[in-house]
Amino acid sequence: MPKRKDIRKVLVIGSGPIVIGQAAEFDYAGTQACLALREEGYEVVLVNSNPATIMTDTHIADKVYMEPLTLEYVAKIIRYERPDAIVPGLGGQTGLNLAVQLAKKGILAECQVEILGTSFESIERAEDRELFKELCQSLGEPVLPSEVATTTDEAAEIARKIGYPVVLRPAFTLGGTGGGFADDEAQLREMMRNALFLSPVHQVLIEKSIKGYKEIEYEVIRDSNDTAIAICNMENIDPVGVHTGDSIVVAPSQTLTNREYQMLRDSALKIIRELKIEGGCNVQFALDPLSFEYYLIEVNPRVSRSSALASKASGYPIARVSAKIAVGLTLDEIRIANTPASFEPTLDYVVTKIARFPFDKFSDASNVLGTQMKATGEVMAVGRTVEESLLKAVRSLETGVCHIHHRKFDDWTTDRLLEYIRT
Repeated sequence: MPKRKDIRKVLVIGSGPIVIGQAAEFDYAGTQACLALREEGYEVVLVNSNPATIMTDTHIADKVYMEPLTLEYVAKIIRYERPDAIVPGLGGQTGLNLAVQLAKKGILAECQVEILGTSFESIERAEDRELFKELCQSLGEPVLPSEVATTTDEAAEIARKIGYPVVLRPAFTLGGTGGGFADDEAQLREMMRNALFLSPVHQVLIEKSIKGYKEIEYEVIRDSNDTAIAICNMENIDPVGVHTGDSIVVAPSQTLTNREYQMLRDSALKIIRELKIEGGCNVQFALDPLSFEYYLIEVNPRVSRSSALASKASGYPIARVSAKIAVGLTLDEIRIANTPASFEPTLDYVVTKIARFPFDKFSDASNVLGTQMKATGEVMAVGRTVEESLLKAVRSLETGVCHIHHRKFDDWTTDRLLEYIRT
């Protein structure tokens, strides 16, 4: 399908200031998208309140608005600029949530602005925990026993039914904000107050805990022709229970058998097709290390933090291709260095990502890792083997360490070490 000729001006929403849990990966995606849209001849209007990124540079978009990313300001810009369309999936969760608000308040309908790429219905089905659970059950995909709570008492009742420990997942938040593990009712009530406050729709999913399973992610992409490919799969060295943004991640996965790899790949492609996502998408699985049992953890119907890693690891520019899919092109029409974008990349090397934590600057902050992301950046290294790639990444962290050895632990006993690394 050729690109859309009925659209001239496109609005791209950025991800705003860099905050913990949502960092420069989204600026990278937004910048790629703006350049790809201009390459196709569209006029690009960018809204992003962060002057400290390349994205708000004058040559990236035709017009740059450095205004607060709030409903009021963006509505004003839309009424003034009158774009023909908006691309919601490239500014992280901030851009996605803002686009959903604009649609619900009727501003997009009033100014006749069309949504490009993944539809709001698909975004809603992937982001709304209850709808996502129904979707997985209809496909026969295994999801964890869970229920949505809107009050603390309701949550306590659900947790008693499911059995502790449970995971709290507030709807429509990023980086696991407000979530975490509760081992008993006291902990649950304490966390629920914050979780309900942080979820824009005041919904929290109470889910059975599967701490300790392998955490595997697939980066997949689909176009309007229903062509879908798996770009890259990644394995978290840390098990389920540590946020993927804080985990050490290797691509491609190192401990999966071919059967496990194909089983999860088929599941990821089935999900993206059923959701009718157009563009990049990230699917996270929990896999039991002792059997073939797996669960779907979540789907991000947008370019995510892992997309930045997958793009650099595989050499496949996910955000650029997603932007072109949004304006009507299909994967076989988009070229990546003379190859159609419908070919799956192969990795004959190992990529390791290690998070960089700010605990040296925030010495009083708790350094216990959980489902809320605490890293403020990350490094990535490429090597022929896991060892080479891991040690390159350790050196790149610039923490004064050049090997997996820290003097601090020299005189610790094995028991103390095991107790320490448990969290």
